[in-house]
Amino acid sequence: MNALEFFQLSEGRWRSHRITHHLLLRRSESGNTEIEVQVLAPDDPKVIEICQLHDAQPHLAIGGCFVQWRGAMAWDQEEDDPHRGSTVFVLVPHEGSDNAGQLLRERGYAESVPVVGQYQVDAQNGLVLTTEYDTMSSQERFWFANPNLRLRTTTVKSFGGFNTTSFCAESKLRDQIADVPTEAPQLQPLHSWLGW
Repeated sequence: MNALEFFQLSEGRWRSHRITHHLLLRRSESGNTEIEVQVLAPDDPKVIEICQLHDAQPHLAIGGCFVQWRGAMAWDQEEDDPHRGSTVFVLVPHEGSDNAGQLLRERGYAESVPVVGQYQVDAQNGLVLTTEYDTMSSQERFWFANPNLRLRTTTVKSFGGFNTTSFCAESKLRDQIADVPTEAPQLQPLHSWLGW
């Protein structure tokens, strides 16, 4: 599998259930997000725009995807700050490689700024995204348990050490999107033990 094929398998609407561990705070939170993924052709105006944003040659891109999400995390509900947004990812493979290259982003995972990361499809057909920011780095790994169940782990590391780790189970929605719950579940504070 290459990265574009991974994006193609990811196309559609998903319900993501996430647990995030804030390691320094020794607390955890959970939440739900609805995600919609649309694969973009190499000549799509959004792909060309992101290439231009990063001074990359558009003809080197093999495609990308447009991702929208809306959701709720337990702590954010207390602050009236729902998770909503969208971004564009563009794949620019390394010369001669089908499964590794640059991932151009309109906005990053750990910081909401345009960023260039690296992608690689590993030997188990997992998509690994690594991004270095000015003050931190993130690594995400996505893989399919089956065509309708995608799993994801994320680690965000700051200069001071590991800040957060997350695990997501994402199930493909076949029918109309259900409304994201407006109230987060009542959670008891949990202590992280370097795992999920």
